[in-house]
Amino acid sequence: MPMPNERTTVCHPIAPVFDANSRILILGSFPSVRSREQGFFYGHPQNRFWRVTAAVFHAQTPLTVAEKRAFLLQNGIALWDVIAQCEIVGSSDSSIRNAIPNDLSVILDAALIGAIFVNGGTAAKYYDRYQLPRTHRNAVRLPSTSPANAAWSMERLTAAWQIINKNGTEV
Repeated sequence: MPMPNERTTVCHPIAPVFDANSRILILGSFPSVRSREQGFFYGHPQNRFWRVTAAVFHAQTPLTVAEKRAFLLQNGIALWDVIAQCEIVGSSDSSIRNAIPNDLSVILDAALIGAIFVNGGTAAKYYDRYQLPRTHRNAVRLPSTSPANAAWSMERLTAAWQIINKNGTEV
């Protein structure tokens, strides 16, 4: 078990969520320790991802992994992360080193993704570095739903994230 401030190499343990009806792709950077422990995306209770996306789609906030997966698929959302493996200290995006990207063709070849969004600056940075040269598709950077992004209230986040509710049409 690594110490809290120890840099460790971690492989992404969570499979992407998508199906042939997915039209929107949302990418984070890399799962937090809490998400890795739970085996699903945005597992930290203070992360506002599920509350924001539920508000955008006028839905109840999903609580269980099954509810979260169903919510994504019902709303045409594919969800994954830019990075497949990296050295990281805990959940700190700023500590990421030696990143290896995920192969987004798994999703892009299976679904008619109309728009790609990235959740925050780190996801945007790694998307532009590793994914853009492969996909040749720009991603729209959204403000991070992380609790570390305290400058953004729920209201501001929800307003900014409304762009994803265009049913995957190009933005």
